[in-house]
Amino acid sequence: MIIAPIAHSCSSDFASEVAAGLTMNPQKELPSKYLYDQLGSRLFDAICELPEYGLTRADERLLRKHAGEIAAQVPQDVLVCELGSGSGGKTRWILEALTRHRKISYFPIEISPMALTLCQRELSDIESLAIVGLEREYLDGLRHVAERRHADQAMLVLFLGSTIGNFSDPADVAFLRQVRGMLRPGDFLLLGADLQKPLANLIPAYDDALGVTAAFNLNLLSRVNRELGANFDLNAFRHEARFNAETSSIEMHLRSVRPQSVTVASAGLAVEFSEGETIWTENSHKYSLIELKQKALVAGFQVHVQWIDTEWQFAENLLVAAGEPVG
Repeated sequence: MIIAPIAHSCSSDFASEVAAGLTMNPQKELPSKYLYDQLGSRLFDAICELPEYGLTRADERLLRKHAGEIAAQVPQDVLVCELGSGSGGKTRWILEALTRHRKISYFPIEISPMALTLCQRELSDIESLAIVGLEREYLDGLRHVAERRHADQAMLVLFLGSTIGNFSDPADVAFLRQVRGMLRPGDFLLLGADLQKPLANLIPAYDDALGVTAAFNLNLLSRVNRELGANFDLNAFRHEARFNAETSSIEMHLRSVRPQSVTVASAGLAVEFSEGETIWTENSHKYSLIELKQKALVAGFQVHVQWIDTEWQFAENLLVAAGEPVG
């Protein structure tokens, strides 16, 4: 069963966040969540198929192999909520395992209406599954679901694909704290996290030979042009992926190849760029297993089970909501 998505307008947020990010000093930024418009979502799906980008395949291998174990860990009466479902393909294994012996309500939360449409289409054939799409920000959507579950119902929150790594430290812990604040003791969070690995594997994953990741990154400027009346010249920016050893993170940037001025009409903004200046568009932190356990504990979770993919070095972490966050 599919129920129509519950929409939530974010257009004013887009303009205000673009204005705030492009006026930051010394490093201009644009939020990575805005990479995923209709075209951006399709480009990201293409990235996931690239030979250089092993993260998605590792995520899928673990979910496929351990879906039954994951389903067995959670209570019979459980509601499933996914933060950033994408097209829903890799969630299928968990949902199929959960619905073998029970009916499940599944709430994919996405800011991309196209992703919600694809997700509902992808999963509509699973029997005993009710899908309610929420076109909202992660925490707003999770709050909406948490407030509506009945008193005895457990919750399983899915946050897959290492999206947690898009938050710079300590924002990742702060986000997990906010998630924990909406859960009850005994609720679960299945957290995907990319692990530390050789630089020779990391850089090509974010700067592939075909240039798909470059197109994905540059599309963010194209989106600002389309939706906010900006005049970014895409030929005047270059995609750049760099490793920050201090933070153990891959950073995606858009580098200005010449001095230039850009206006963003809907934000009432004029921005100057010097040659070589960058816009930081995405962070992708790479974790150690010890670090994951420590961050979970500080946020009010305990690591219940960890499954590790050794081919790409990726972890699925089943966390259980325990005591209050530390500090």
